[in-house]
Amino acid sequence: MATASVAFKSREDHRKQIELEEARKAGLAPAEVDEDGKEINPHIPQYMSCAPWYLNAERPSLKHQRKWKSDPNYTKSWYDRGAKIYHADKYRKGACENCGAMTHSAKSCMERPRKKGAKWTNLHIAPDEKIEMFELDYDGKRDRWNGFDAATYARVIERYEARDEARRKYLKEQQLKKLEEKDNKQNGEGEVSDDDEDNDALKVDEAKVDESKQMDFAKVEKRVRTTGGGSTGTVRNLRIREDTAKYLLNLDVNSAYYDPKTRSMREDPLPDADPNEKFYGGDNQYRVSGQALEFKTLNIHAWEAFEKGQDIHMQAAPSQAELLYKNYKVIKDKLKSRMKDAIMEKYGNAATEEVLPKELLLGQSEKQVEYDRAGRVVKGMETSLPKSKYEEDVYINNHTSVWGSWWKGHQWGYKCCKQTIRNSYCTGAAGIEAAEEAADLMKANIARKAASEETPASTEEKRLATWGTDMPDDLVLDQKKLDDALKKEDKRRKEEKDERKRKYNVKWDDEVTPEEMEAYRMKKIHNDDPMKDFLH
Repeated sequence: MATASVAFKSREDHRKQIELEEARKAGLAPAEVDEDGKEINPHIPQYMSCAPWYLNAERPSLKHQRKWKSDPNYTKSWYDRGAKIYHADKYRKGACENCGAMTHSAKSCMERPRKKGAKWTNLHIAPDEKIEMFELDYDGKRDRWNGFDAATYARVIERYEARDEARRKYLKEQQLKKLEEKDNKQNGEGEVSDDDEDNDALKVDEAKVDESKQMDFAKVEKRVRTTGGGSTGTVRNLRIREDTAKYLLNLDVNSAYYDPKTRSMREDPLPDADPNEKFYGGDNQYRVSGQALEFKTLNIHAWEAFEKGQDIHMQAAPSQAELLYKNYKVIKDKLKSRMKDAIMEKYGNAATEEVLPKELLLGQSEKQVEYDRAGRVVKGMETSLPKSKYEEDVYINNHTSVWGSWWKGHQWGYKCCKQTIRNSYCTGAAGIEAAEEAADLMKANIARKAASEETPASTEEKRLATWGTDMPDDLVLDQKKLDDALKKEDKRRKEEKDERKRKYNVKWDDEVTPEEMEAYRMKKIHNDDPMKDFLH
């Protein structure tokens, strides 16, 4: 059953409406028509267009349809600036020690600090400020013009009017001054020059002056560092309105990309155009030219210096970083100039008119040289002898040949004078003749001495065995003395091995007999003997 289309005032009206709808369904009553003349289908319930009789339909029934969160404490009033409430005659306890007002402390006092505060002098007590507390609503907190007094703008208008009046007065004085100068020139010369006519044409008109002041770039007011409010800053748009927009320079969809958010086009929209005729070449051209490139190199120098251990930071101390960079460039230029001077001093300068050294001229040739795959010379240049890393052909002490050019008798010498002393002075051919004569004289003396010597008479020598000499073959030893010497040698060796068996009083005899010498040799251990380890 469909609900009623109107709000009912009683149950009786509701019952009558139900009977009317049943009659319409049976065709005994005419159909209901809406405001547009259309027939209403009784089978479709009208829940959204009507309300039950037990609801108060005159007021909005939903919570979001009325101002449900309205607080009467909220206000749109503002602080009464500069208002005073009470002016005391003497200092009160708890007041400001500087000025004597009760509404603030000495730390937050806005008056000039007195030499002796009101607490100690009890003079010139400042009045108490009017302190108000407001509870603003959502819009009041975000209203940037809340508390603004429109009457204060009259002072701004007065200041601008005074400036315009001063400008008019100044321009009028300038015009009168120019007219007086012109009259004086006409009275003195009786002629009017072309310069005076130009000055007449350049008379200042107030309207033109105002237009010239207004001819500026577009002035745009923008919010600066604010979220929904705050201070505003003047941003001047430096683009002239007659210029073509950068995104209209090349309408090809595959050309340089234009970012609408940042209004930047980094690539060149017309790369094939003549650079002399192009006004815009992309935003990247500003990054590699002018002060942008200098700033970039300054940042790179600061990073590299910090990595090498220097205490430098571009953002923390920019002036220090720039000063260090300037010093670095000066030192670098000095090193470059010093290196350039050293190279020019060593190899010369081809740009000058000076004659090149002979060594450099001989070192250059235009001969064609052919090489094989291994790098060997095939044709065009003779094979050069390999040179040593040491200095060659250096002649000292007037010699005409180097040291080591002559060899004789297992000795090196000079070929020019045949001397074997390295630091000797060259004597030339005369020195050679003198050396040969001295050698011949020495040979004659040796031969004469050998001839004059006579052979001595042969005498029998007594073969004696001495300490440190080899034993002769014809020496006869006593066997009994040799056995005693061997025992004595064994005893001596035992004493050397064990110091405890050594006697306190030692008798020593420096006379060594041949038997004792033979016993020592027989007991001696030879290190090069392969059977020494088997001896007992």
